[in-house]
Amino acid sequence: MAHSRETNASPRLPHRKTVLIVDDSRTARAWLRGVLSGDDRLEVVAEAGDAIEARDFLRQTSVDVLTLDIEMPGMSGLDFLSRLMGARPMPVVMMSSLTAAGSEAAIQALSRGAVDCMVKPTSGCPEVVVRDIRDRVHQAACTRPENLRVSSQPARSGPVTAPRDRAPHPCLRGDIVLIGASTGGVAALETVLPALDCDGPPVVVVQHMPHNFLVSFCDRLDRCLNRPVMLAAEGLTLARGDIVLAPGGDRHTTLVRQGGAWHCRLVPNLPRHLHCPAVDVLFASAESEARHVSAALLTGLGKDGADGLLRLSRNGATTFGQDAATCVVYGMPRAAAKLGAVQHELPLDRIGAALNASRQPRERGAGRRMCAR
Repeated sequence: MAHSRETNASPRLPHRKTVLIVDDSRTARAWLRGVLSGDDRLEVVAEAGDAIEARDFLRQTSVDVLTLDIEMPGMSGLDFLSRLMGARPMPVVMMSSLTAAGSEAAIQALSRGAVDCMVKPTSGCPEVVVRDIRDRVHQAACTRPENLRVSSQPARSGPVTAPRDRAPHPCLRGDIVLIGASTGGVAALETVLPALDCDGPPVVVVQHMPHNFLVSFCDRLDRCLNRPVMLAAEGLTLARGDIVLAPGGDRHTTLVRQGGAWHCRLVPNLPRHLHCPAVDVLFASAESEARHVSAALLTGLGKDGADGLLRLSRNGATTFGQDAATCVVYGMPRAAAKLGAVQHELPLDRIGAALNASRQPRERGAGRRMCAR
């Protein structure tokens, strides 16, 4: 166990969250130790060069959070994560490359119960990135193990094909569902989205993740759900049953309603928001049509979406927030609740059905078809 003797030699500060770093690269471990040790809230108590060392350490010592490299020789980070979450669930932050394979593995990790997944820097690390890493590791350490949900979605194999045939006409009645999520959002969305009506209003989602991760997440959902799933594109007309994810990068996803139909617009990140895509920007774009909107804020660090949800609520939308008991991080829903933006606060497993019911007054007498997991 690298450096464990050195770190255990000093008295442990009770107010700090303890961290175990697991990475086969000595350089990567040293870099991350340097980043985290500069935060008074965190204490790196040990390092491990592989999953076996990490397993042996955890059999004797408990820590508040574990950072775990996805790509390691021997037992991979994904395999170790699955065994760990089955035996003794604990907060785990995955470290991934931005390769296509790394992004797919990152989504699998988040679906299997990891709290967060961060990209390994390939060059210099600006101070804003250092602060973000520290905040995310500390927030992960503060999560409760019982809220680290593992998705029951089937992991289908095979190549990703183009979206299946879409509805032959746009959703002219006007109803739409908007969802925002961040930390813990992959597993949360994999609970909510399958519960939505397959032929219901289109759904537009902002999930805070790098673009490559969002591409992999979109592909995964398109394989697993019985409805079209795609990334938003400029001018895309939304049809009933569509699920659209805001792409990452330097543009936000917004909505306009023209000719009775909803269309996506991608706008530059000006003025610059902390997150891009931002939930607030998506929500605010639908404010003028709020009476047709049902919007939900799920688990996530920070307050993105709180202001936008308030604007929607004040203009006639039906609004939901995930409750503290089921959130991995009760940040965004809490911020919205404090503003009075959340009309209905619900546990995660009830939000999908509640979103369906919120649009039902317009569909009385019509049959409903639920998406199969």
